[in-house]
Amino acid sequence: DHEQGGWMAWLSNDLKPDRSQPQGLIVHARILWAFSAAYHERPEPVYREMADRAFAYLMTRFRDPQHGGAFWRLDDRGQPLEDIKKTYGQAFCIYALAEYHRAFGSVEALEQARKFFELIEAHAHDPARSGYYEVCSRDWSTVLDAPLSDKDLNEKKSMNSHLHVLEAYTNLFRVWKDSRVEHRLRELISLFERQILDSRTFHLHHFFDEHWQVRSDTYTFGHDIEGSWLLCEAAEVLGDKPLLKRIEELALKMAGVALAEGIDETGGLCYEGKGGKVIDPRKECWPQAEAVVGFVNAFQLSHDPRFLHAAGRVWDYIDRNLVDRVHGEWFWRINADGQPDSSLPKVSEWKGPYHGSRMCLETLRRLKAST
Repeated sequence: DHEQGGWMAWLSNDLKPDRSQPQGLIVHARILWAFSAAYHERPEPVYREMADRAFAYLMTRFRDPQHGGAFWRLDDRGQPLEDIKKTYGQAFCIYALAEYHRAFGSVEALEQARKFFELIEAHAHDPARSGYYEVCSRDWSTVLDAPLSDKDLNEKKSMNSHLHVLEAYTNLFRVWKDSRVEHRLRELISLFERQILDSRTFHLHHFFDEHWQVRSDTYTFGHDIEGSWLLCEAAEVLGDKPLLKRIEELALKMAGVALAEGIDETGGLCYEGKGGKVIDPRKECWPQAEAVVGFVNAFQLSHDPRFLHAAGRVWDYIDRNLVDRVHGEWFWRINADGQPDSSLPKVSEWKGPYHGSRMCLETLRRLKAST
């Protein structure tokens, strides 16, 4: 956005901007992560330029100079529109800041990532029952009732936030070997094993009350397959071989269920299930990206050709259906009739260069490591 700084908050399917839409923390943090990760793989000057731009905007606009952490939404002029502190958003800041430090050695980025970690631990962590509350007030003094998005239930704890705190702390531990980060990573992995993963079905429960009572009965295949490889990644950075072996066995079961229940005749991964059945067969872009990585990971662990074949089929589905050959990028969703939903944006507070970019980078990295 050459007028207001940062990036356009919203672009239609045919790339027309809408300045009435809010600037979202998530997409800006993901932009920072994506360009930093791209530079780490291929140090092109333009990636450095974009990463620096994203870091500056995150620090000067989204970061709360008074109470710390980051605002959830800004208006088009970069002023706070929704100043609450959602754990999911703070986690993505850590994920992005750690990646920026990995790519460029930024001392400031690592220091900010540490500060975000301290704030989450001081105010969002549940010391009595483990895990993290969803939302705090701007000054962190109150745990609020507020769903993550319009699609989410208004519950105190969620799988989604915990998955991305796990992801963030994994990246943070790569660059900061602090014993508290290690302890929390172990706690998060244990929570997934004991509370979040259904040990009978190998699907991830979505929502919980503060006592970890399950409050939902559906699951998303994209989170299941994403969780399978992110759990492996977390166990791997800890360097605990017995833990890694246990998690890898769990990940193979999760990937096997996603393959058996979530992939349909098109080769794509369906969106949502319940009771062993698909209840939403539409194909959103992000589950396809996570499926490629998750199935490649499962193949690397098992050498079972079913998983490599599944990864190839999902990639073929992406290439045939999701890549927009006219306007670029990926369509958000393919409807049940096989047609892209052109009413959904190309860029929004929830859609940006994260799942797709990471799929490409992860797959390249894994293929290079296996040759």
